[in-house]
Amino acid sequence: MNSSSRILSGYALTGEDLAFHPVDIVIENGTITAIEDNSRAPHVWICPALFNAHTHLGDTIAMDCGATGDLVALVTPPDGLKHRLLRESSHNDLVAGMRGSIRTMIACGTAGCADFREGGPEGVSALKEANNGLPFRALIFGREGGEMVADGFGISSARDVPDLERTVAAARRAGKMIGFHAGERDREDVDAALSFDPDFIVHATHATKKQLRACADRQIPIVVCPRSNWILGVTSSARHPPISVMEELGCTVYLGTDNVMFVPPDLFGEMAFVSTVYKSDPATILRSAIGGSALSGTSYYLRAGARANLFVIDPEKNALNFSRDPVTSIIKRVSSSLIANNVFNSELQ
Repeated sequence: MNSSSRILSGYALTGEDLAFHPVDIVIENGTITAIEDNSRAPHVWICPALFNAHTHLGDTIAMDCGATGDLVALVTPPDGLKHRLLRESSHNDLVAGMRGSIRTMIACGTAGCADFREGGPEGVSALKEANNGLPFRALIFGREGGEMVADGFGISSARDVPDLERTVAAARRAGKMIGFHAGERDREDVDAALSFDPDFIVHATHATKKQLRACADRQIPIVVCPRSNWILGVTSSARHPPISVMEELGCTVYLGTDNVMFVPPDLFGEMAFVSTVYKSDPATILRSAIGGSALSGTSYYLRAGARANLFVIDPEKNALNFSRDPVTSIIKRVSSSLIANNVFNSELQ
């Protein structure tokens, strides 16, 4: 082994089936080159890093500001409360807030996110500055003129964007990814979003079974943000977002935390909420918190040939050593305080 190589031993969740077994993970130059059985591996847990598939990190400057109101009044562009607060914020405060939220995600085992970034080119630049030097992949979806200097276009509801056809055509010509908010308030903007064949849609809180089947058939991923939906009052039931229907139809579902203004960017909290309210299978929930990494072009699942993006939990230092099901314990009981080590090597940083 040379100086850029290491072996990490423990009980790892490997592959997309999250098989839990004792192994040595051989890492060379940031890439997993082998995963070998080791019956004598120490009893630490090795989990793929998480990916937060929908954030608005700029909202950090408005965290818990005590605002009340509906979805339109609080977060709808161009004059929702959050947009007004963003315009009033200094560049330094904006960068410091976003950097703080990125550090929060890193501490919670999250190695990347897909962020809808307001503020035009300056807003995109501010997020790049906030992320500079951190072991984290911020996939940026620009808005308000910042799309061409970002990784993609972060489009609000199809009902909110004038001249949408031209906007999407420009994105396609530039080879940019496209993400749409759709179905958050009602089902009326979902078909319009799907008509543009986006790379993913966010929310689908009120999408119909027919619309969800179209997502499954056309392999358009759906990013759900349940805590945000509840806080913003667009749902008060486990029927919305219809996660069980998405799973039944074979939709690709990723997990996001949405606006930092209301919800901390902590996927452990999001997974625990989904488990409690939506009763989804634990492995399915964990996969939804890992799988969004595919949007960045670097899957975080642990397999030979993948970049090493993972975190380590030492269950002997707490009650987790009594767990009968580590996957269930990870989604219900793990917090940042239980993570002993992060190994993040996104190849697109």
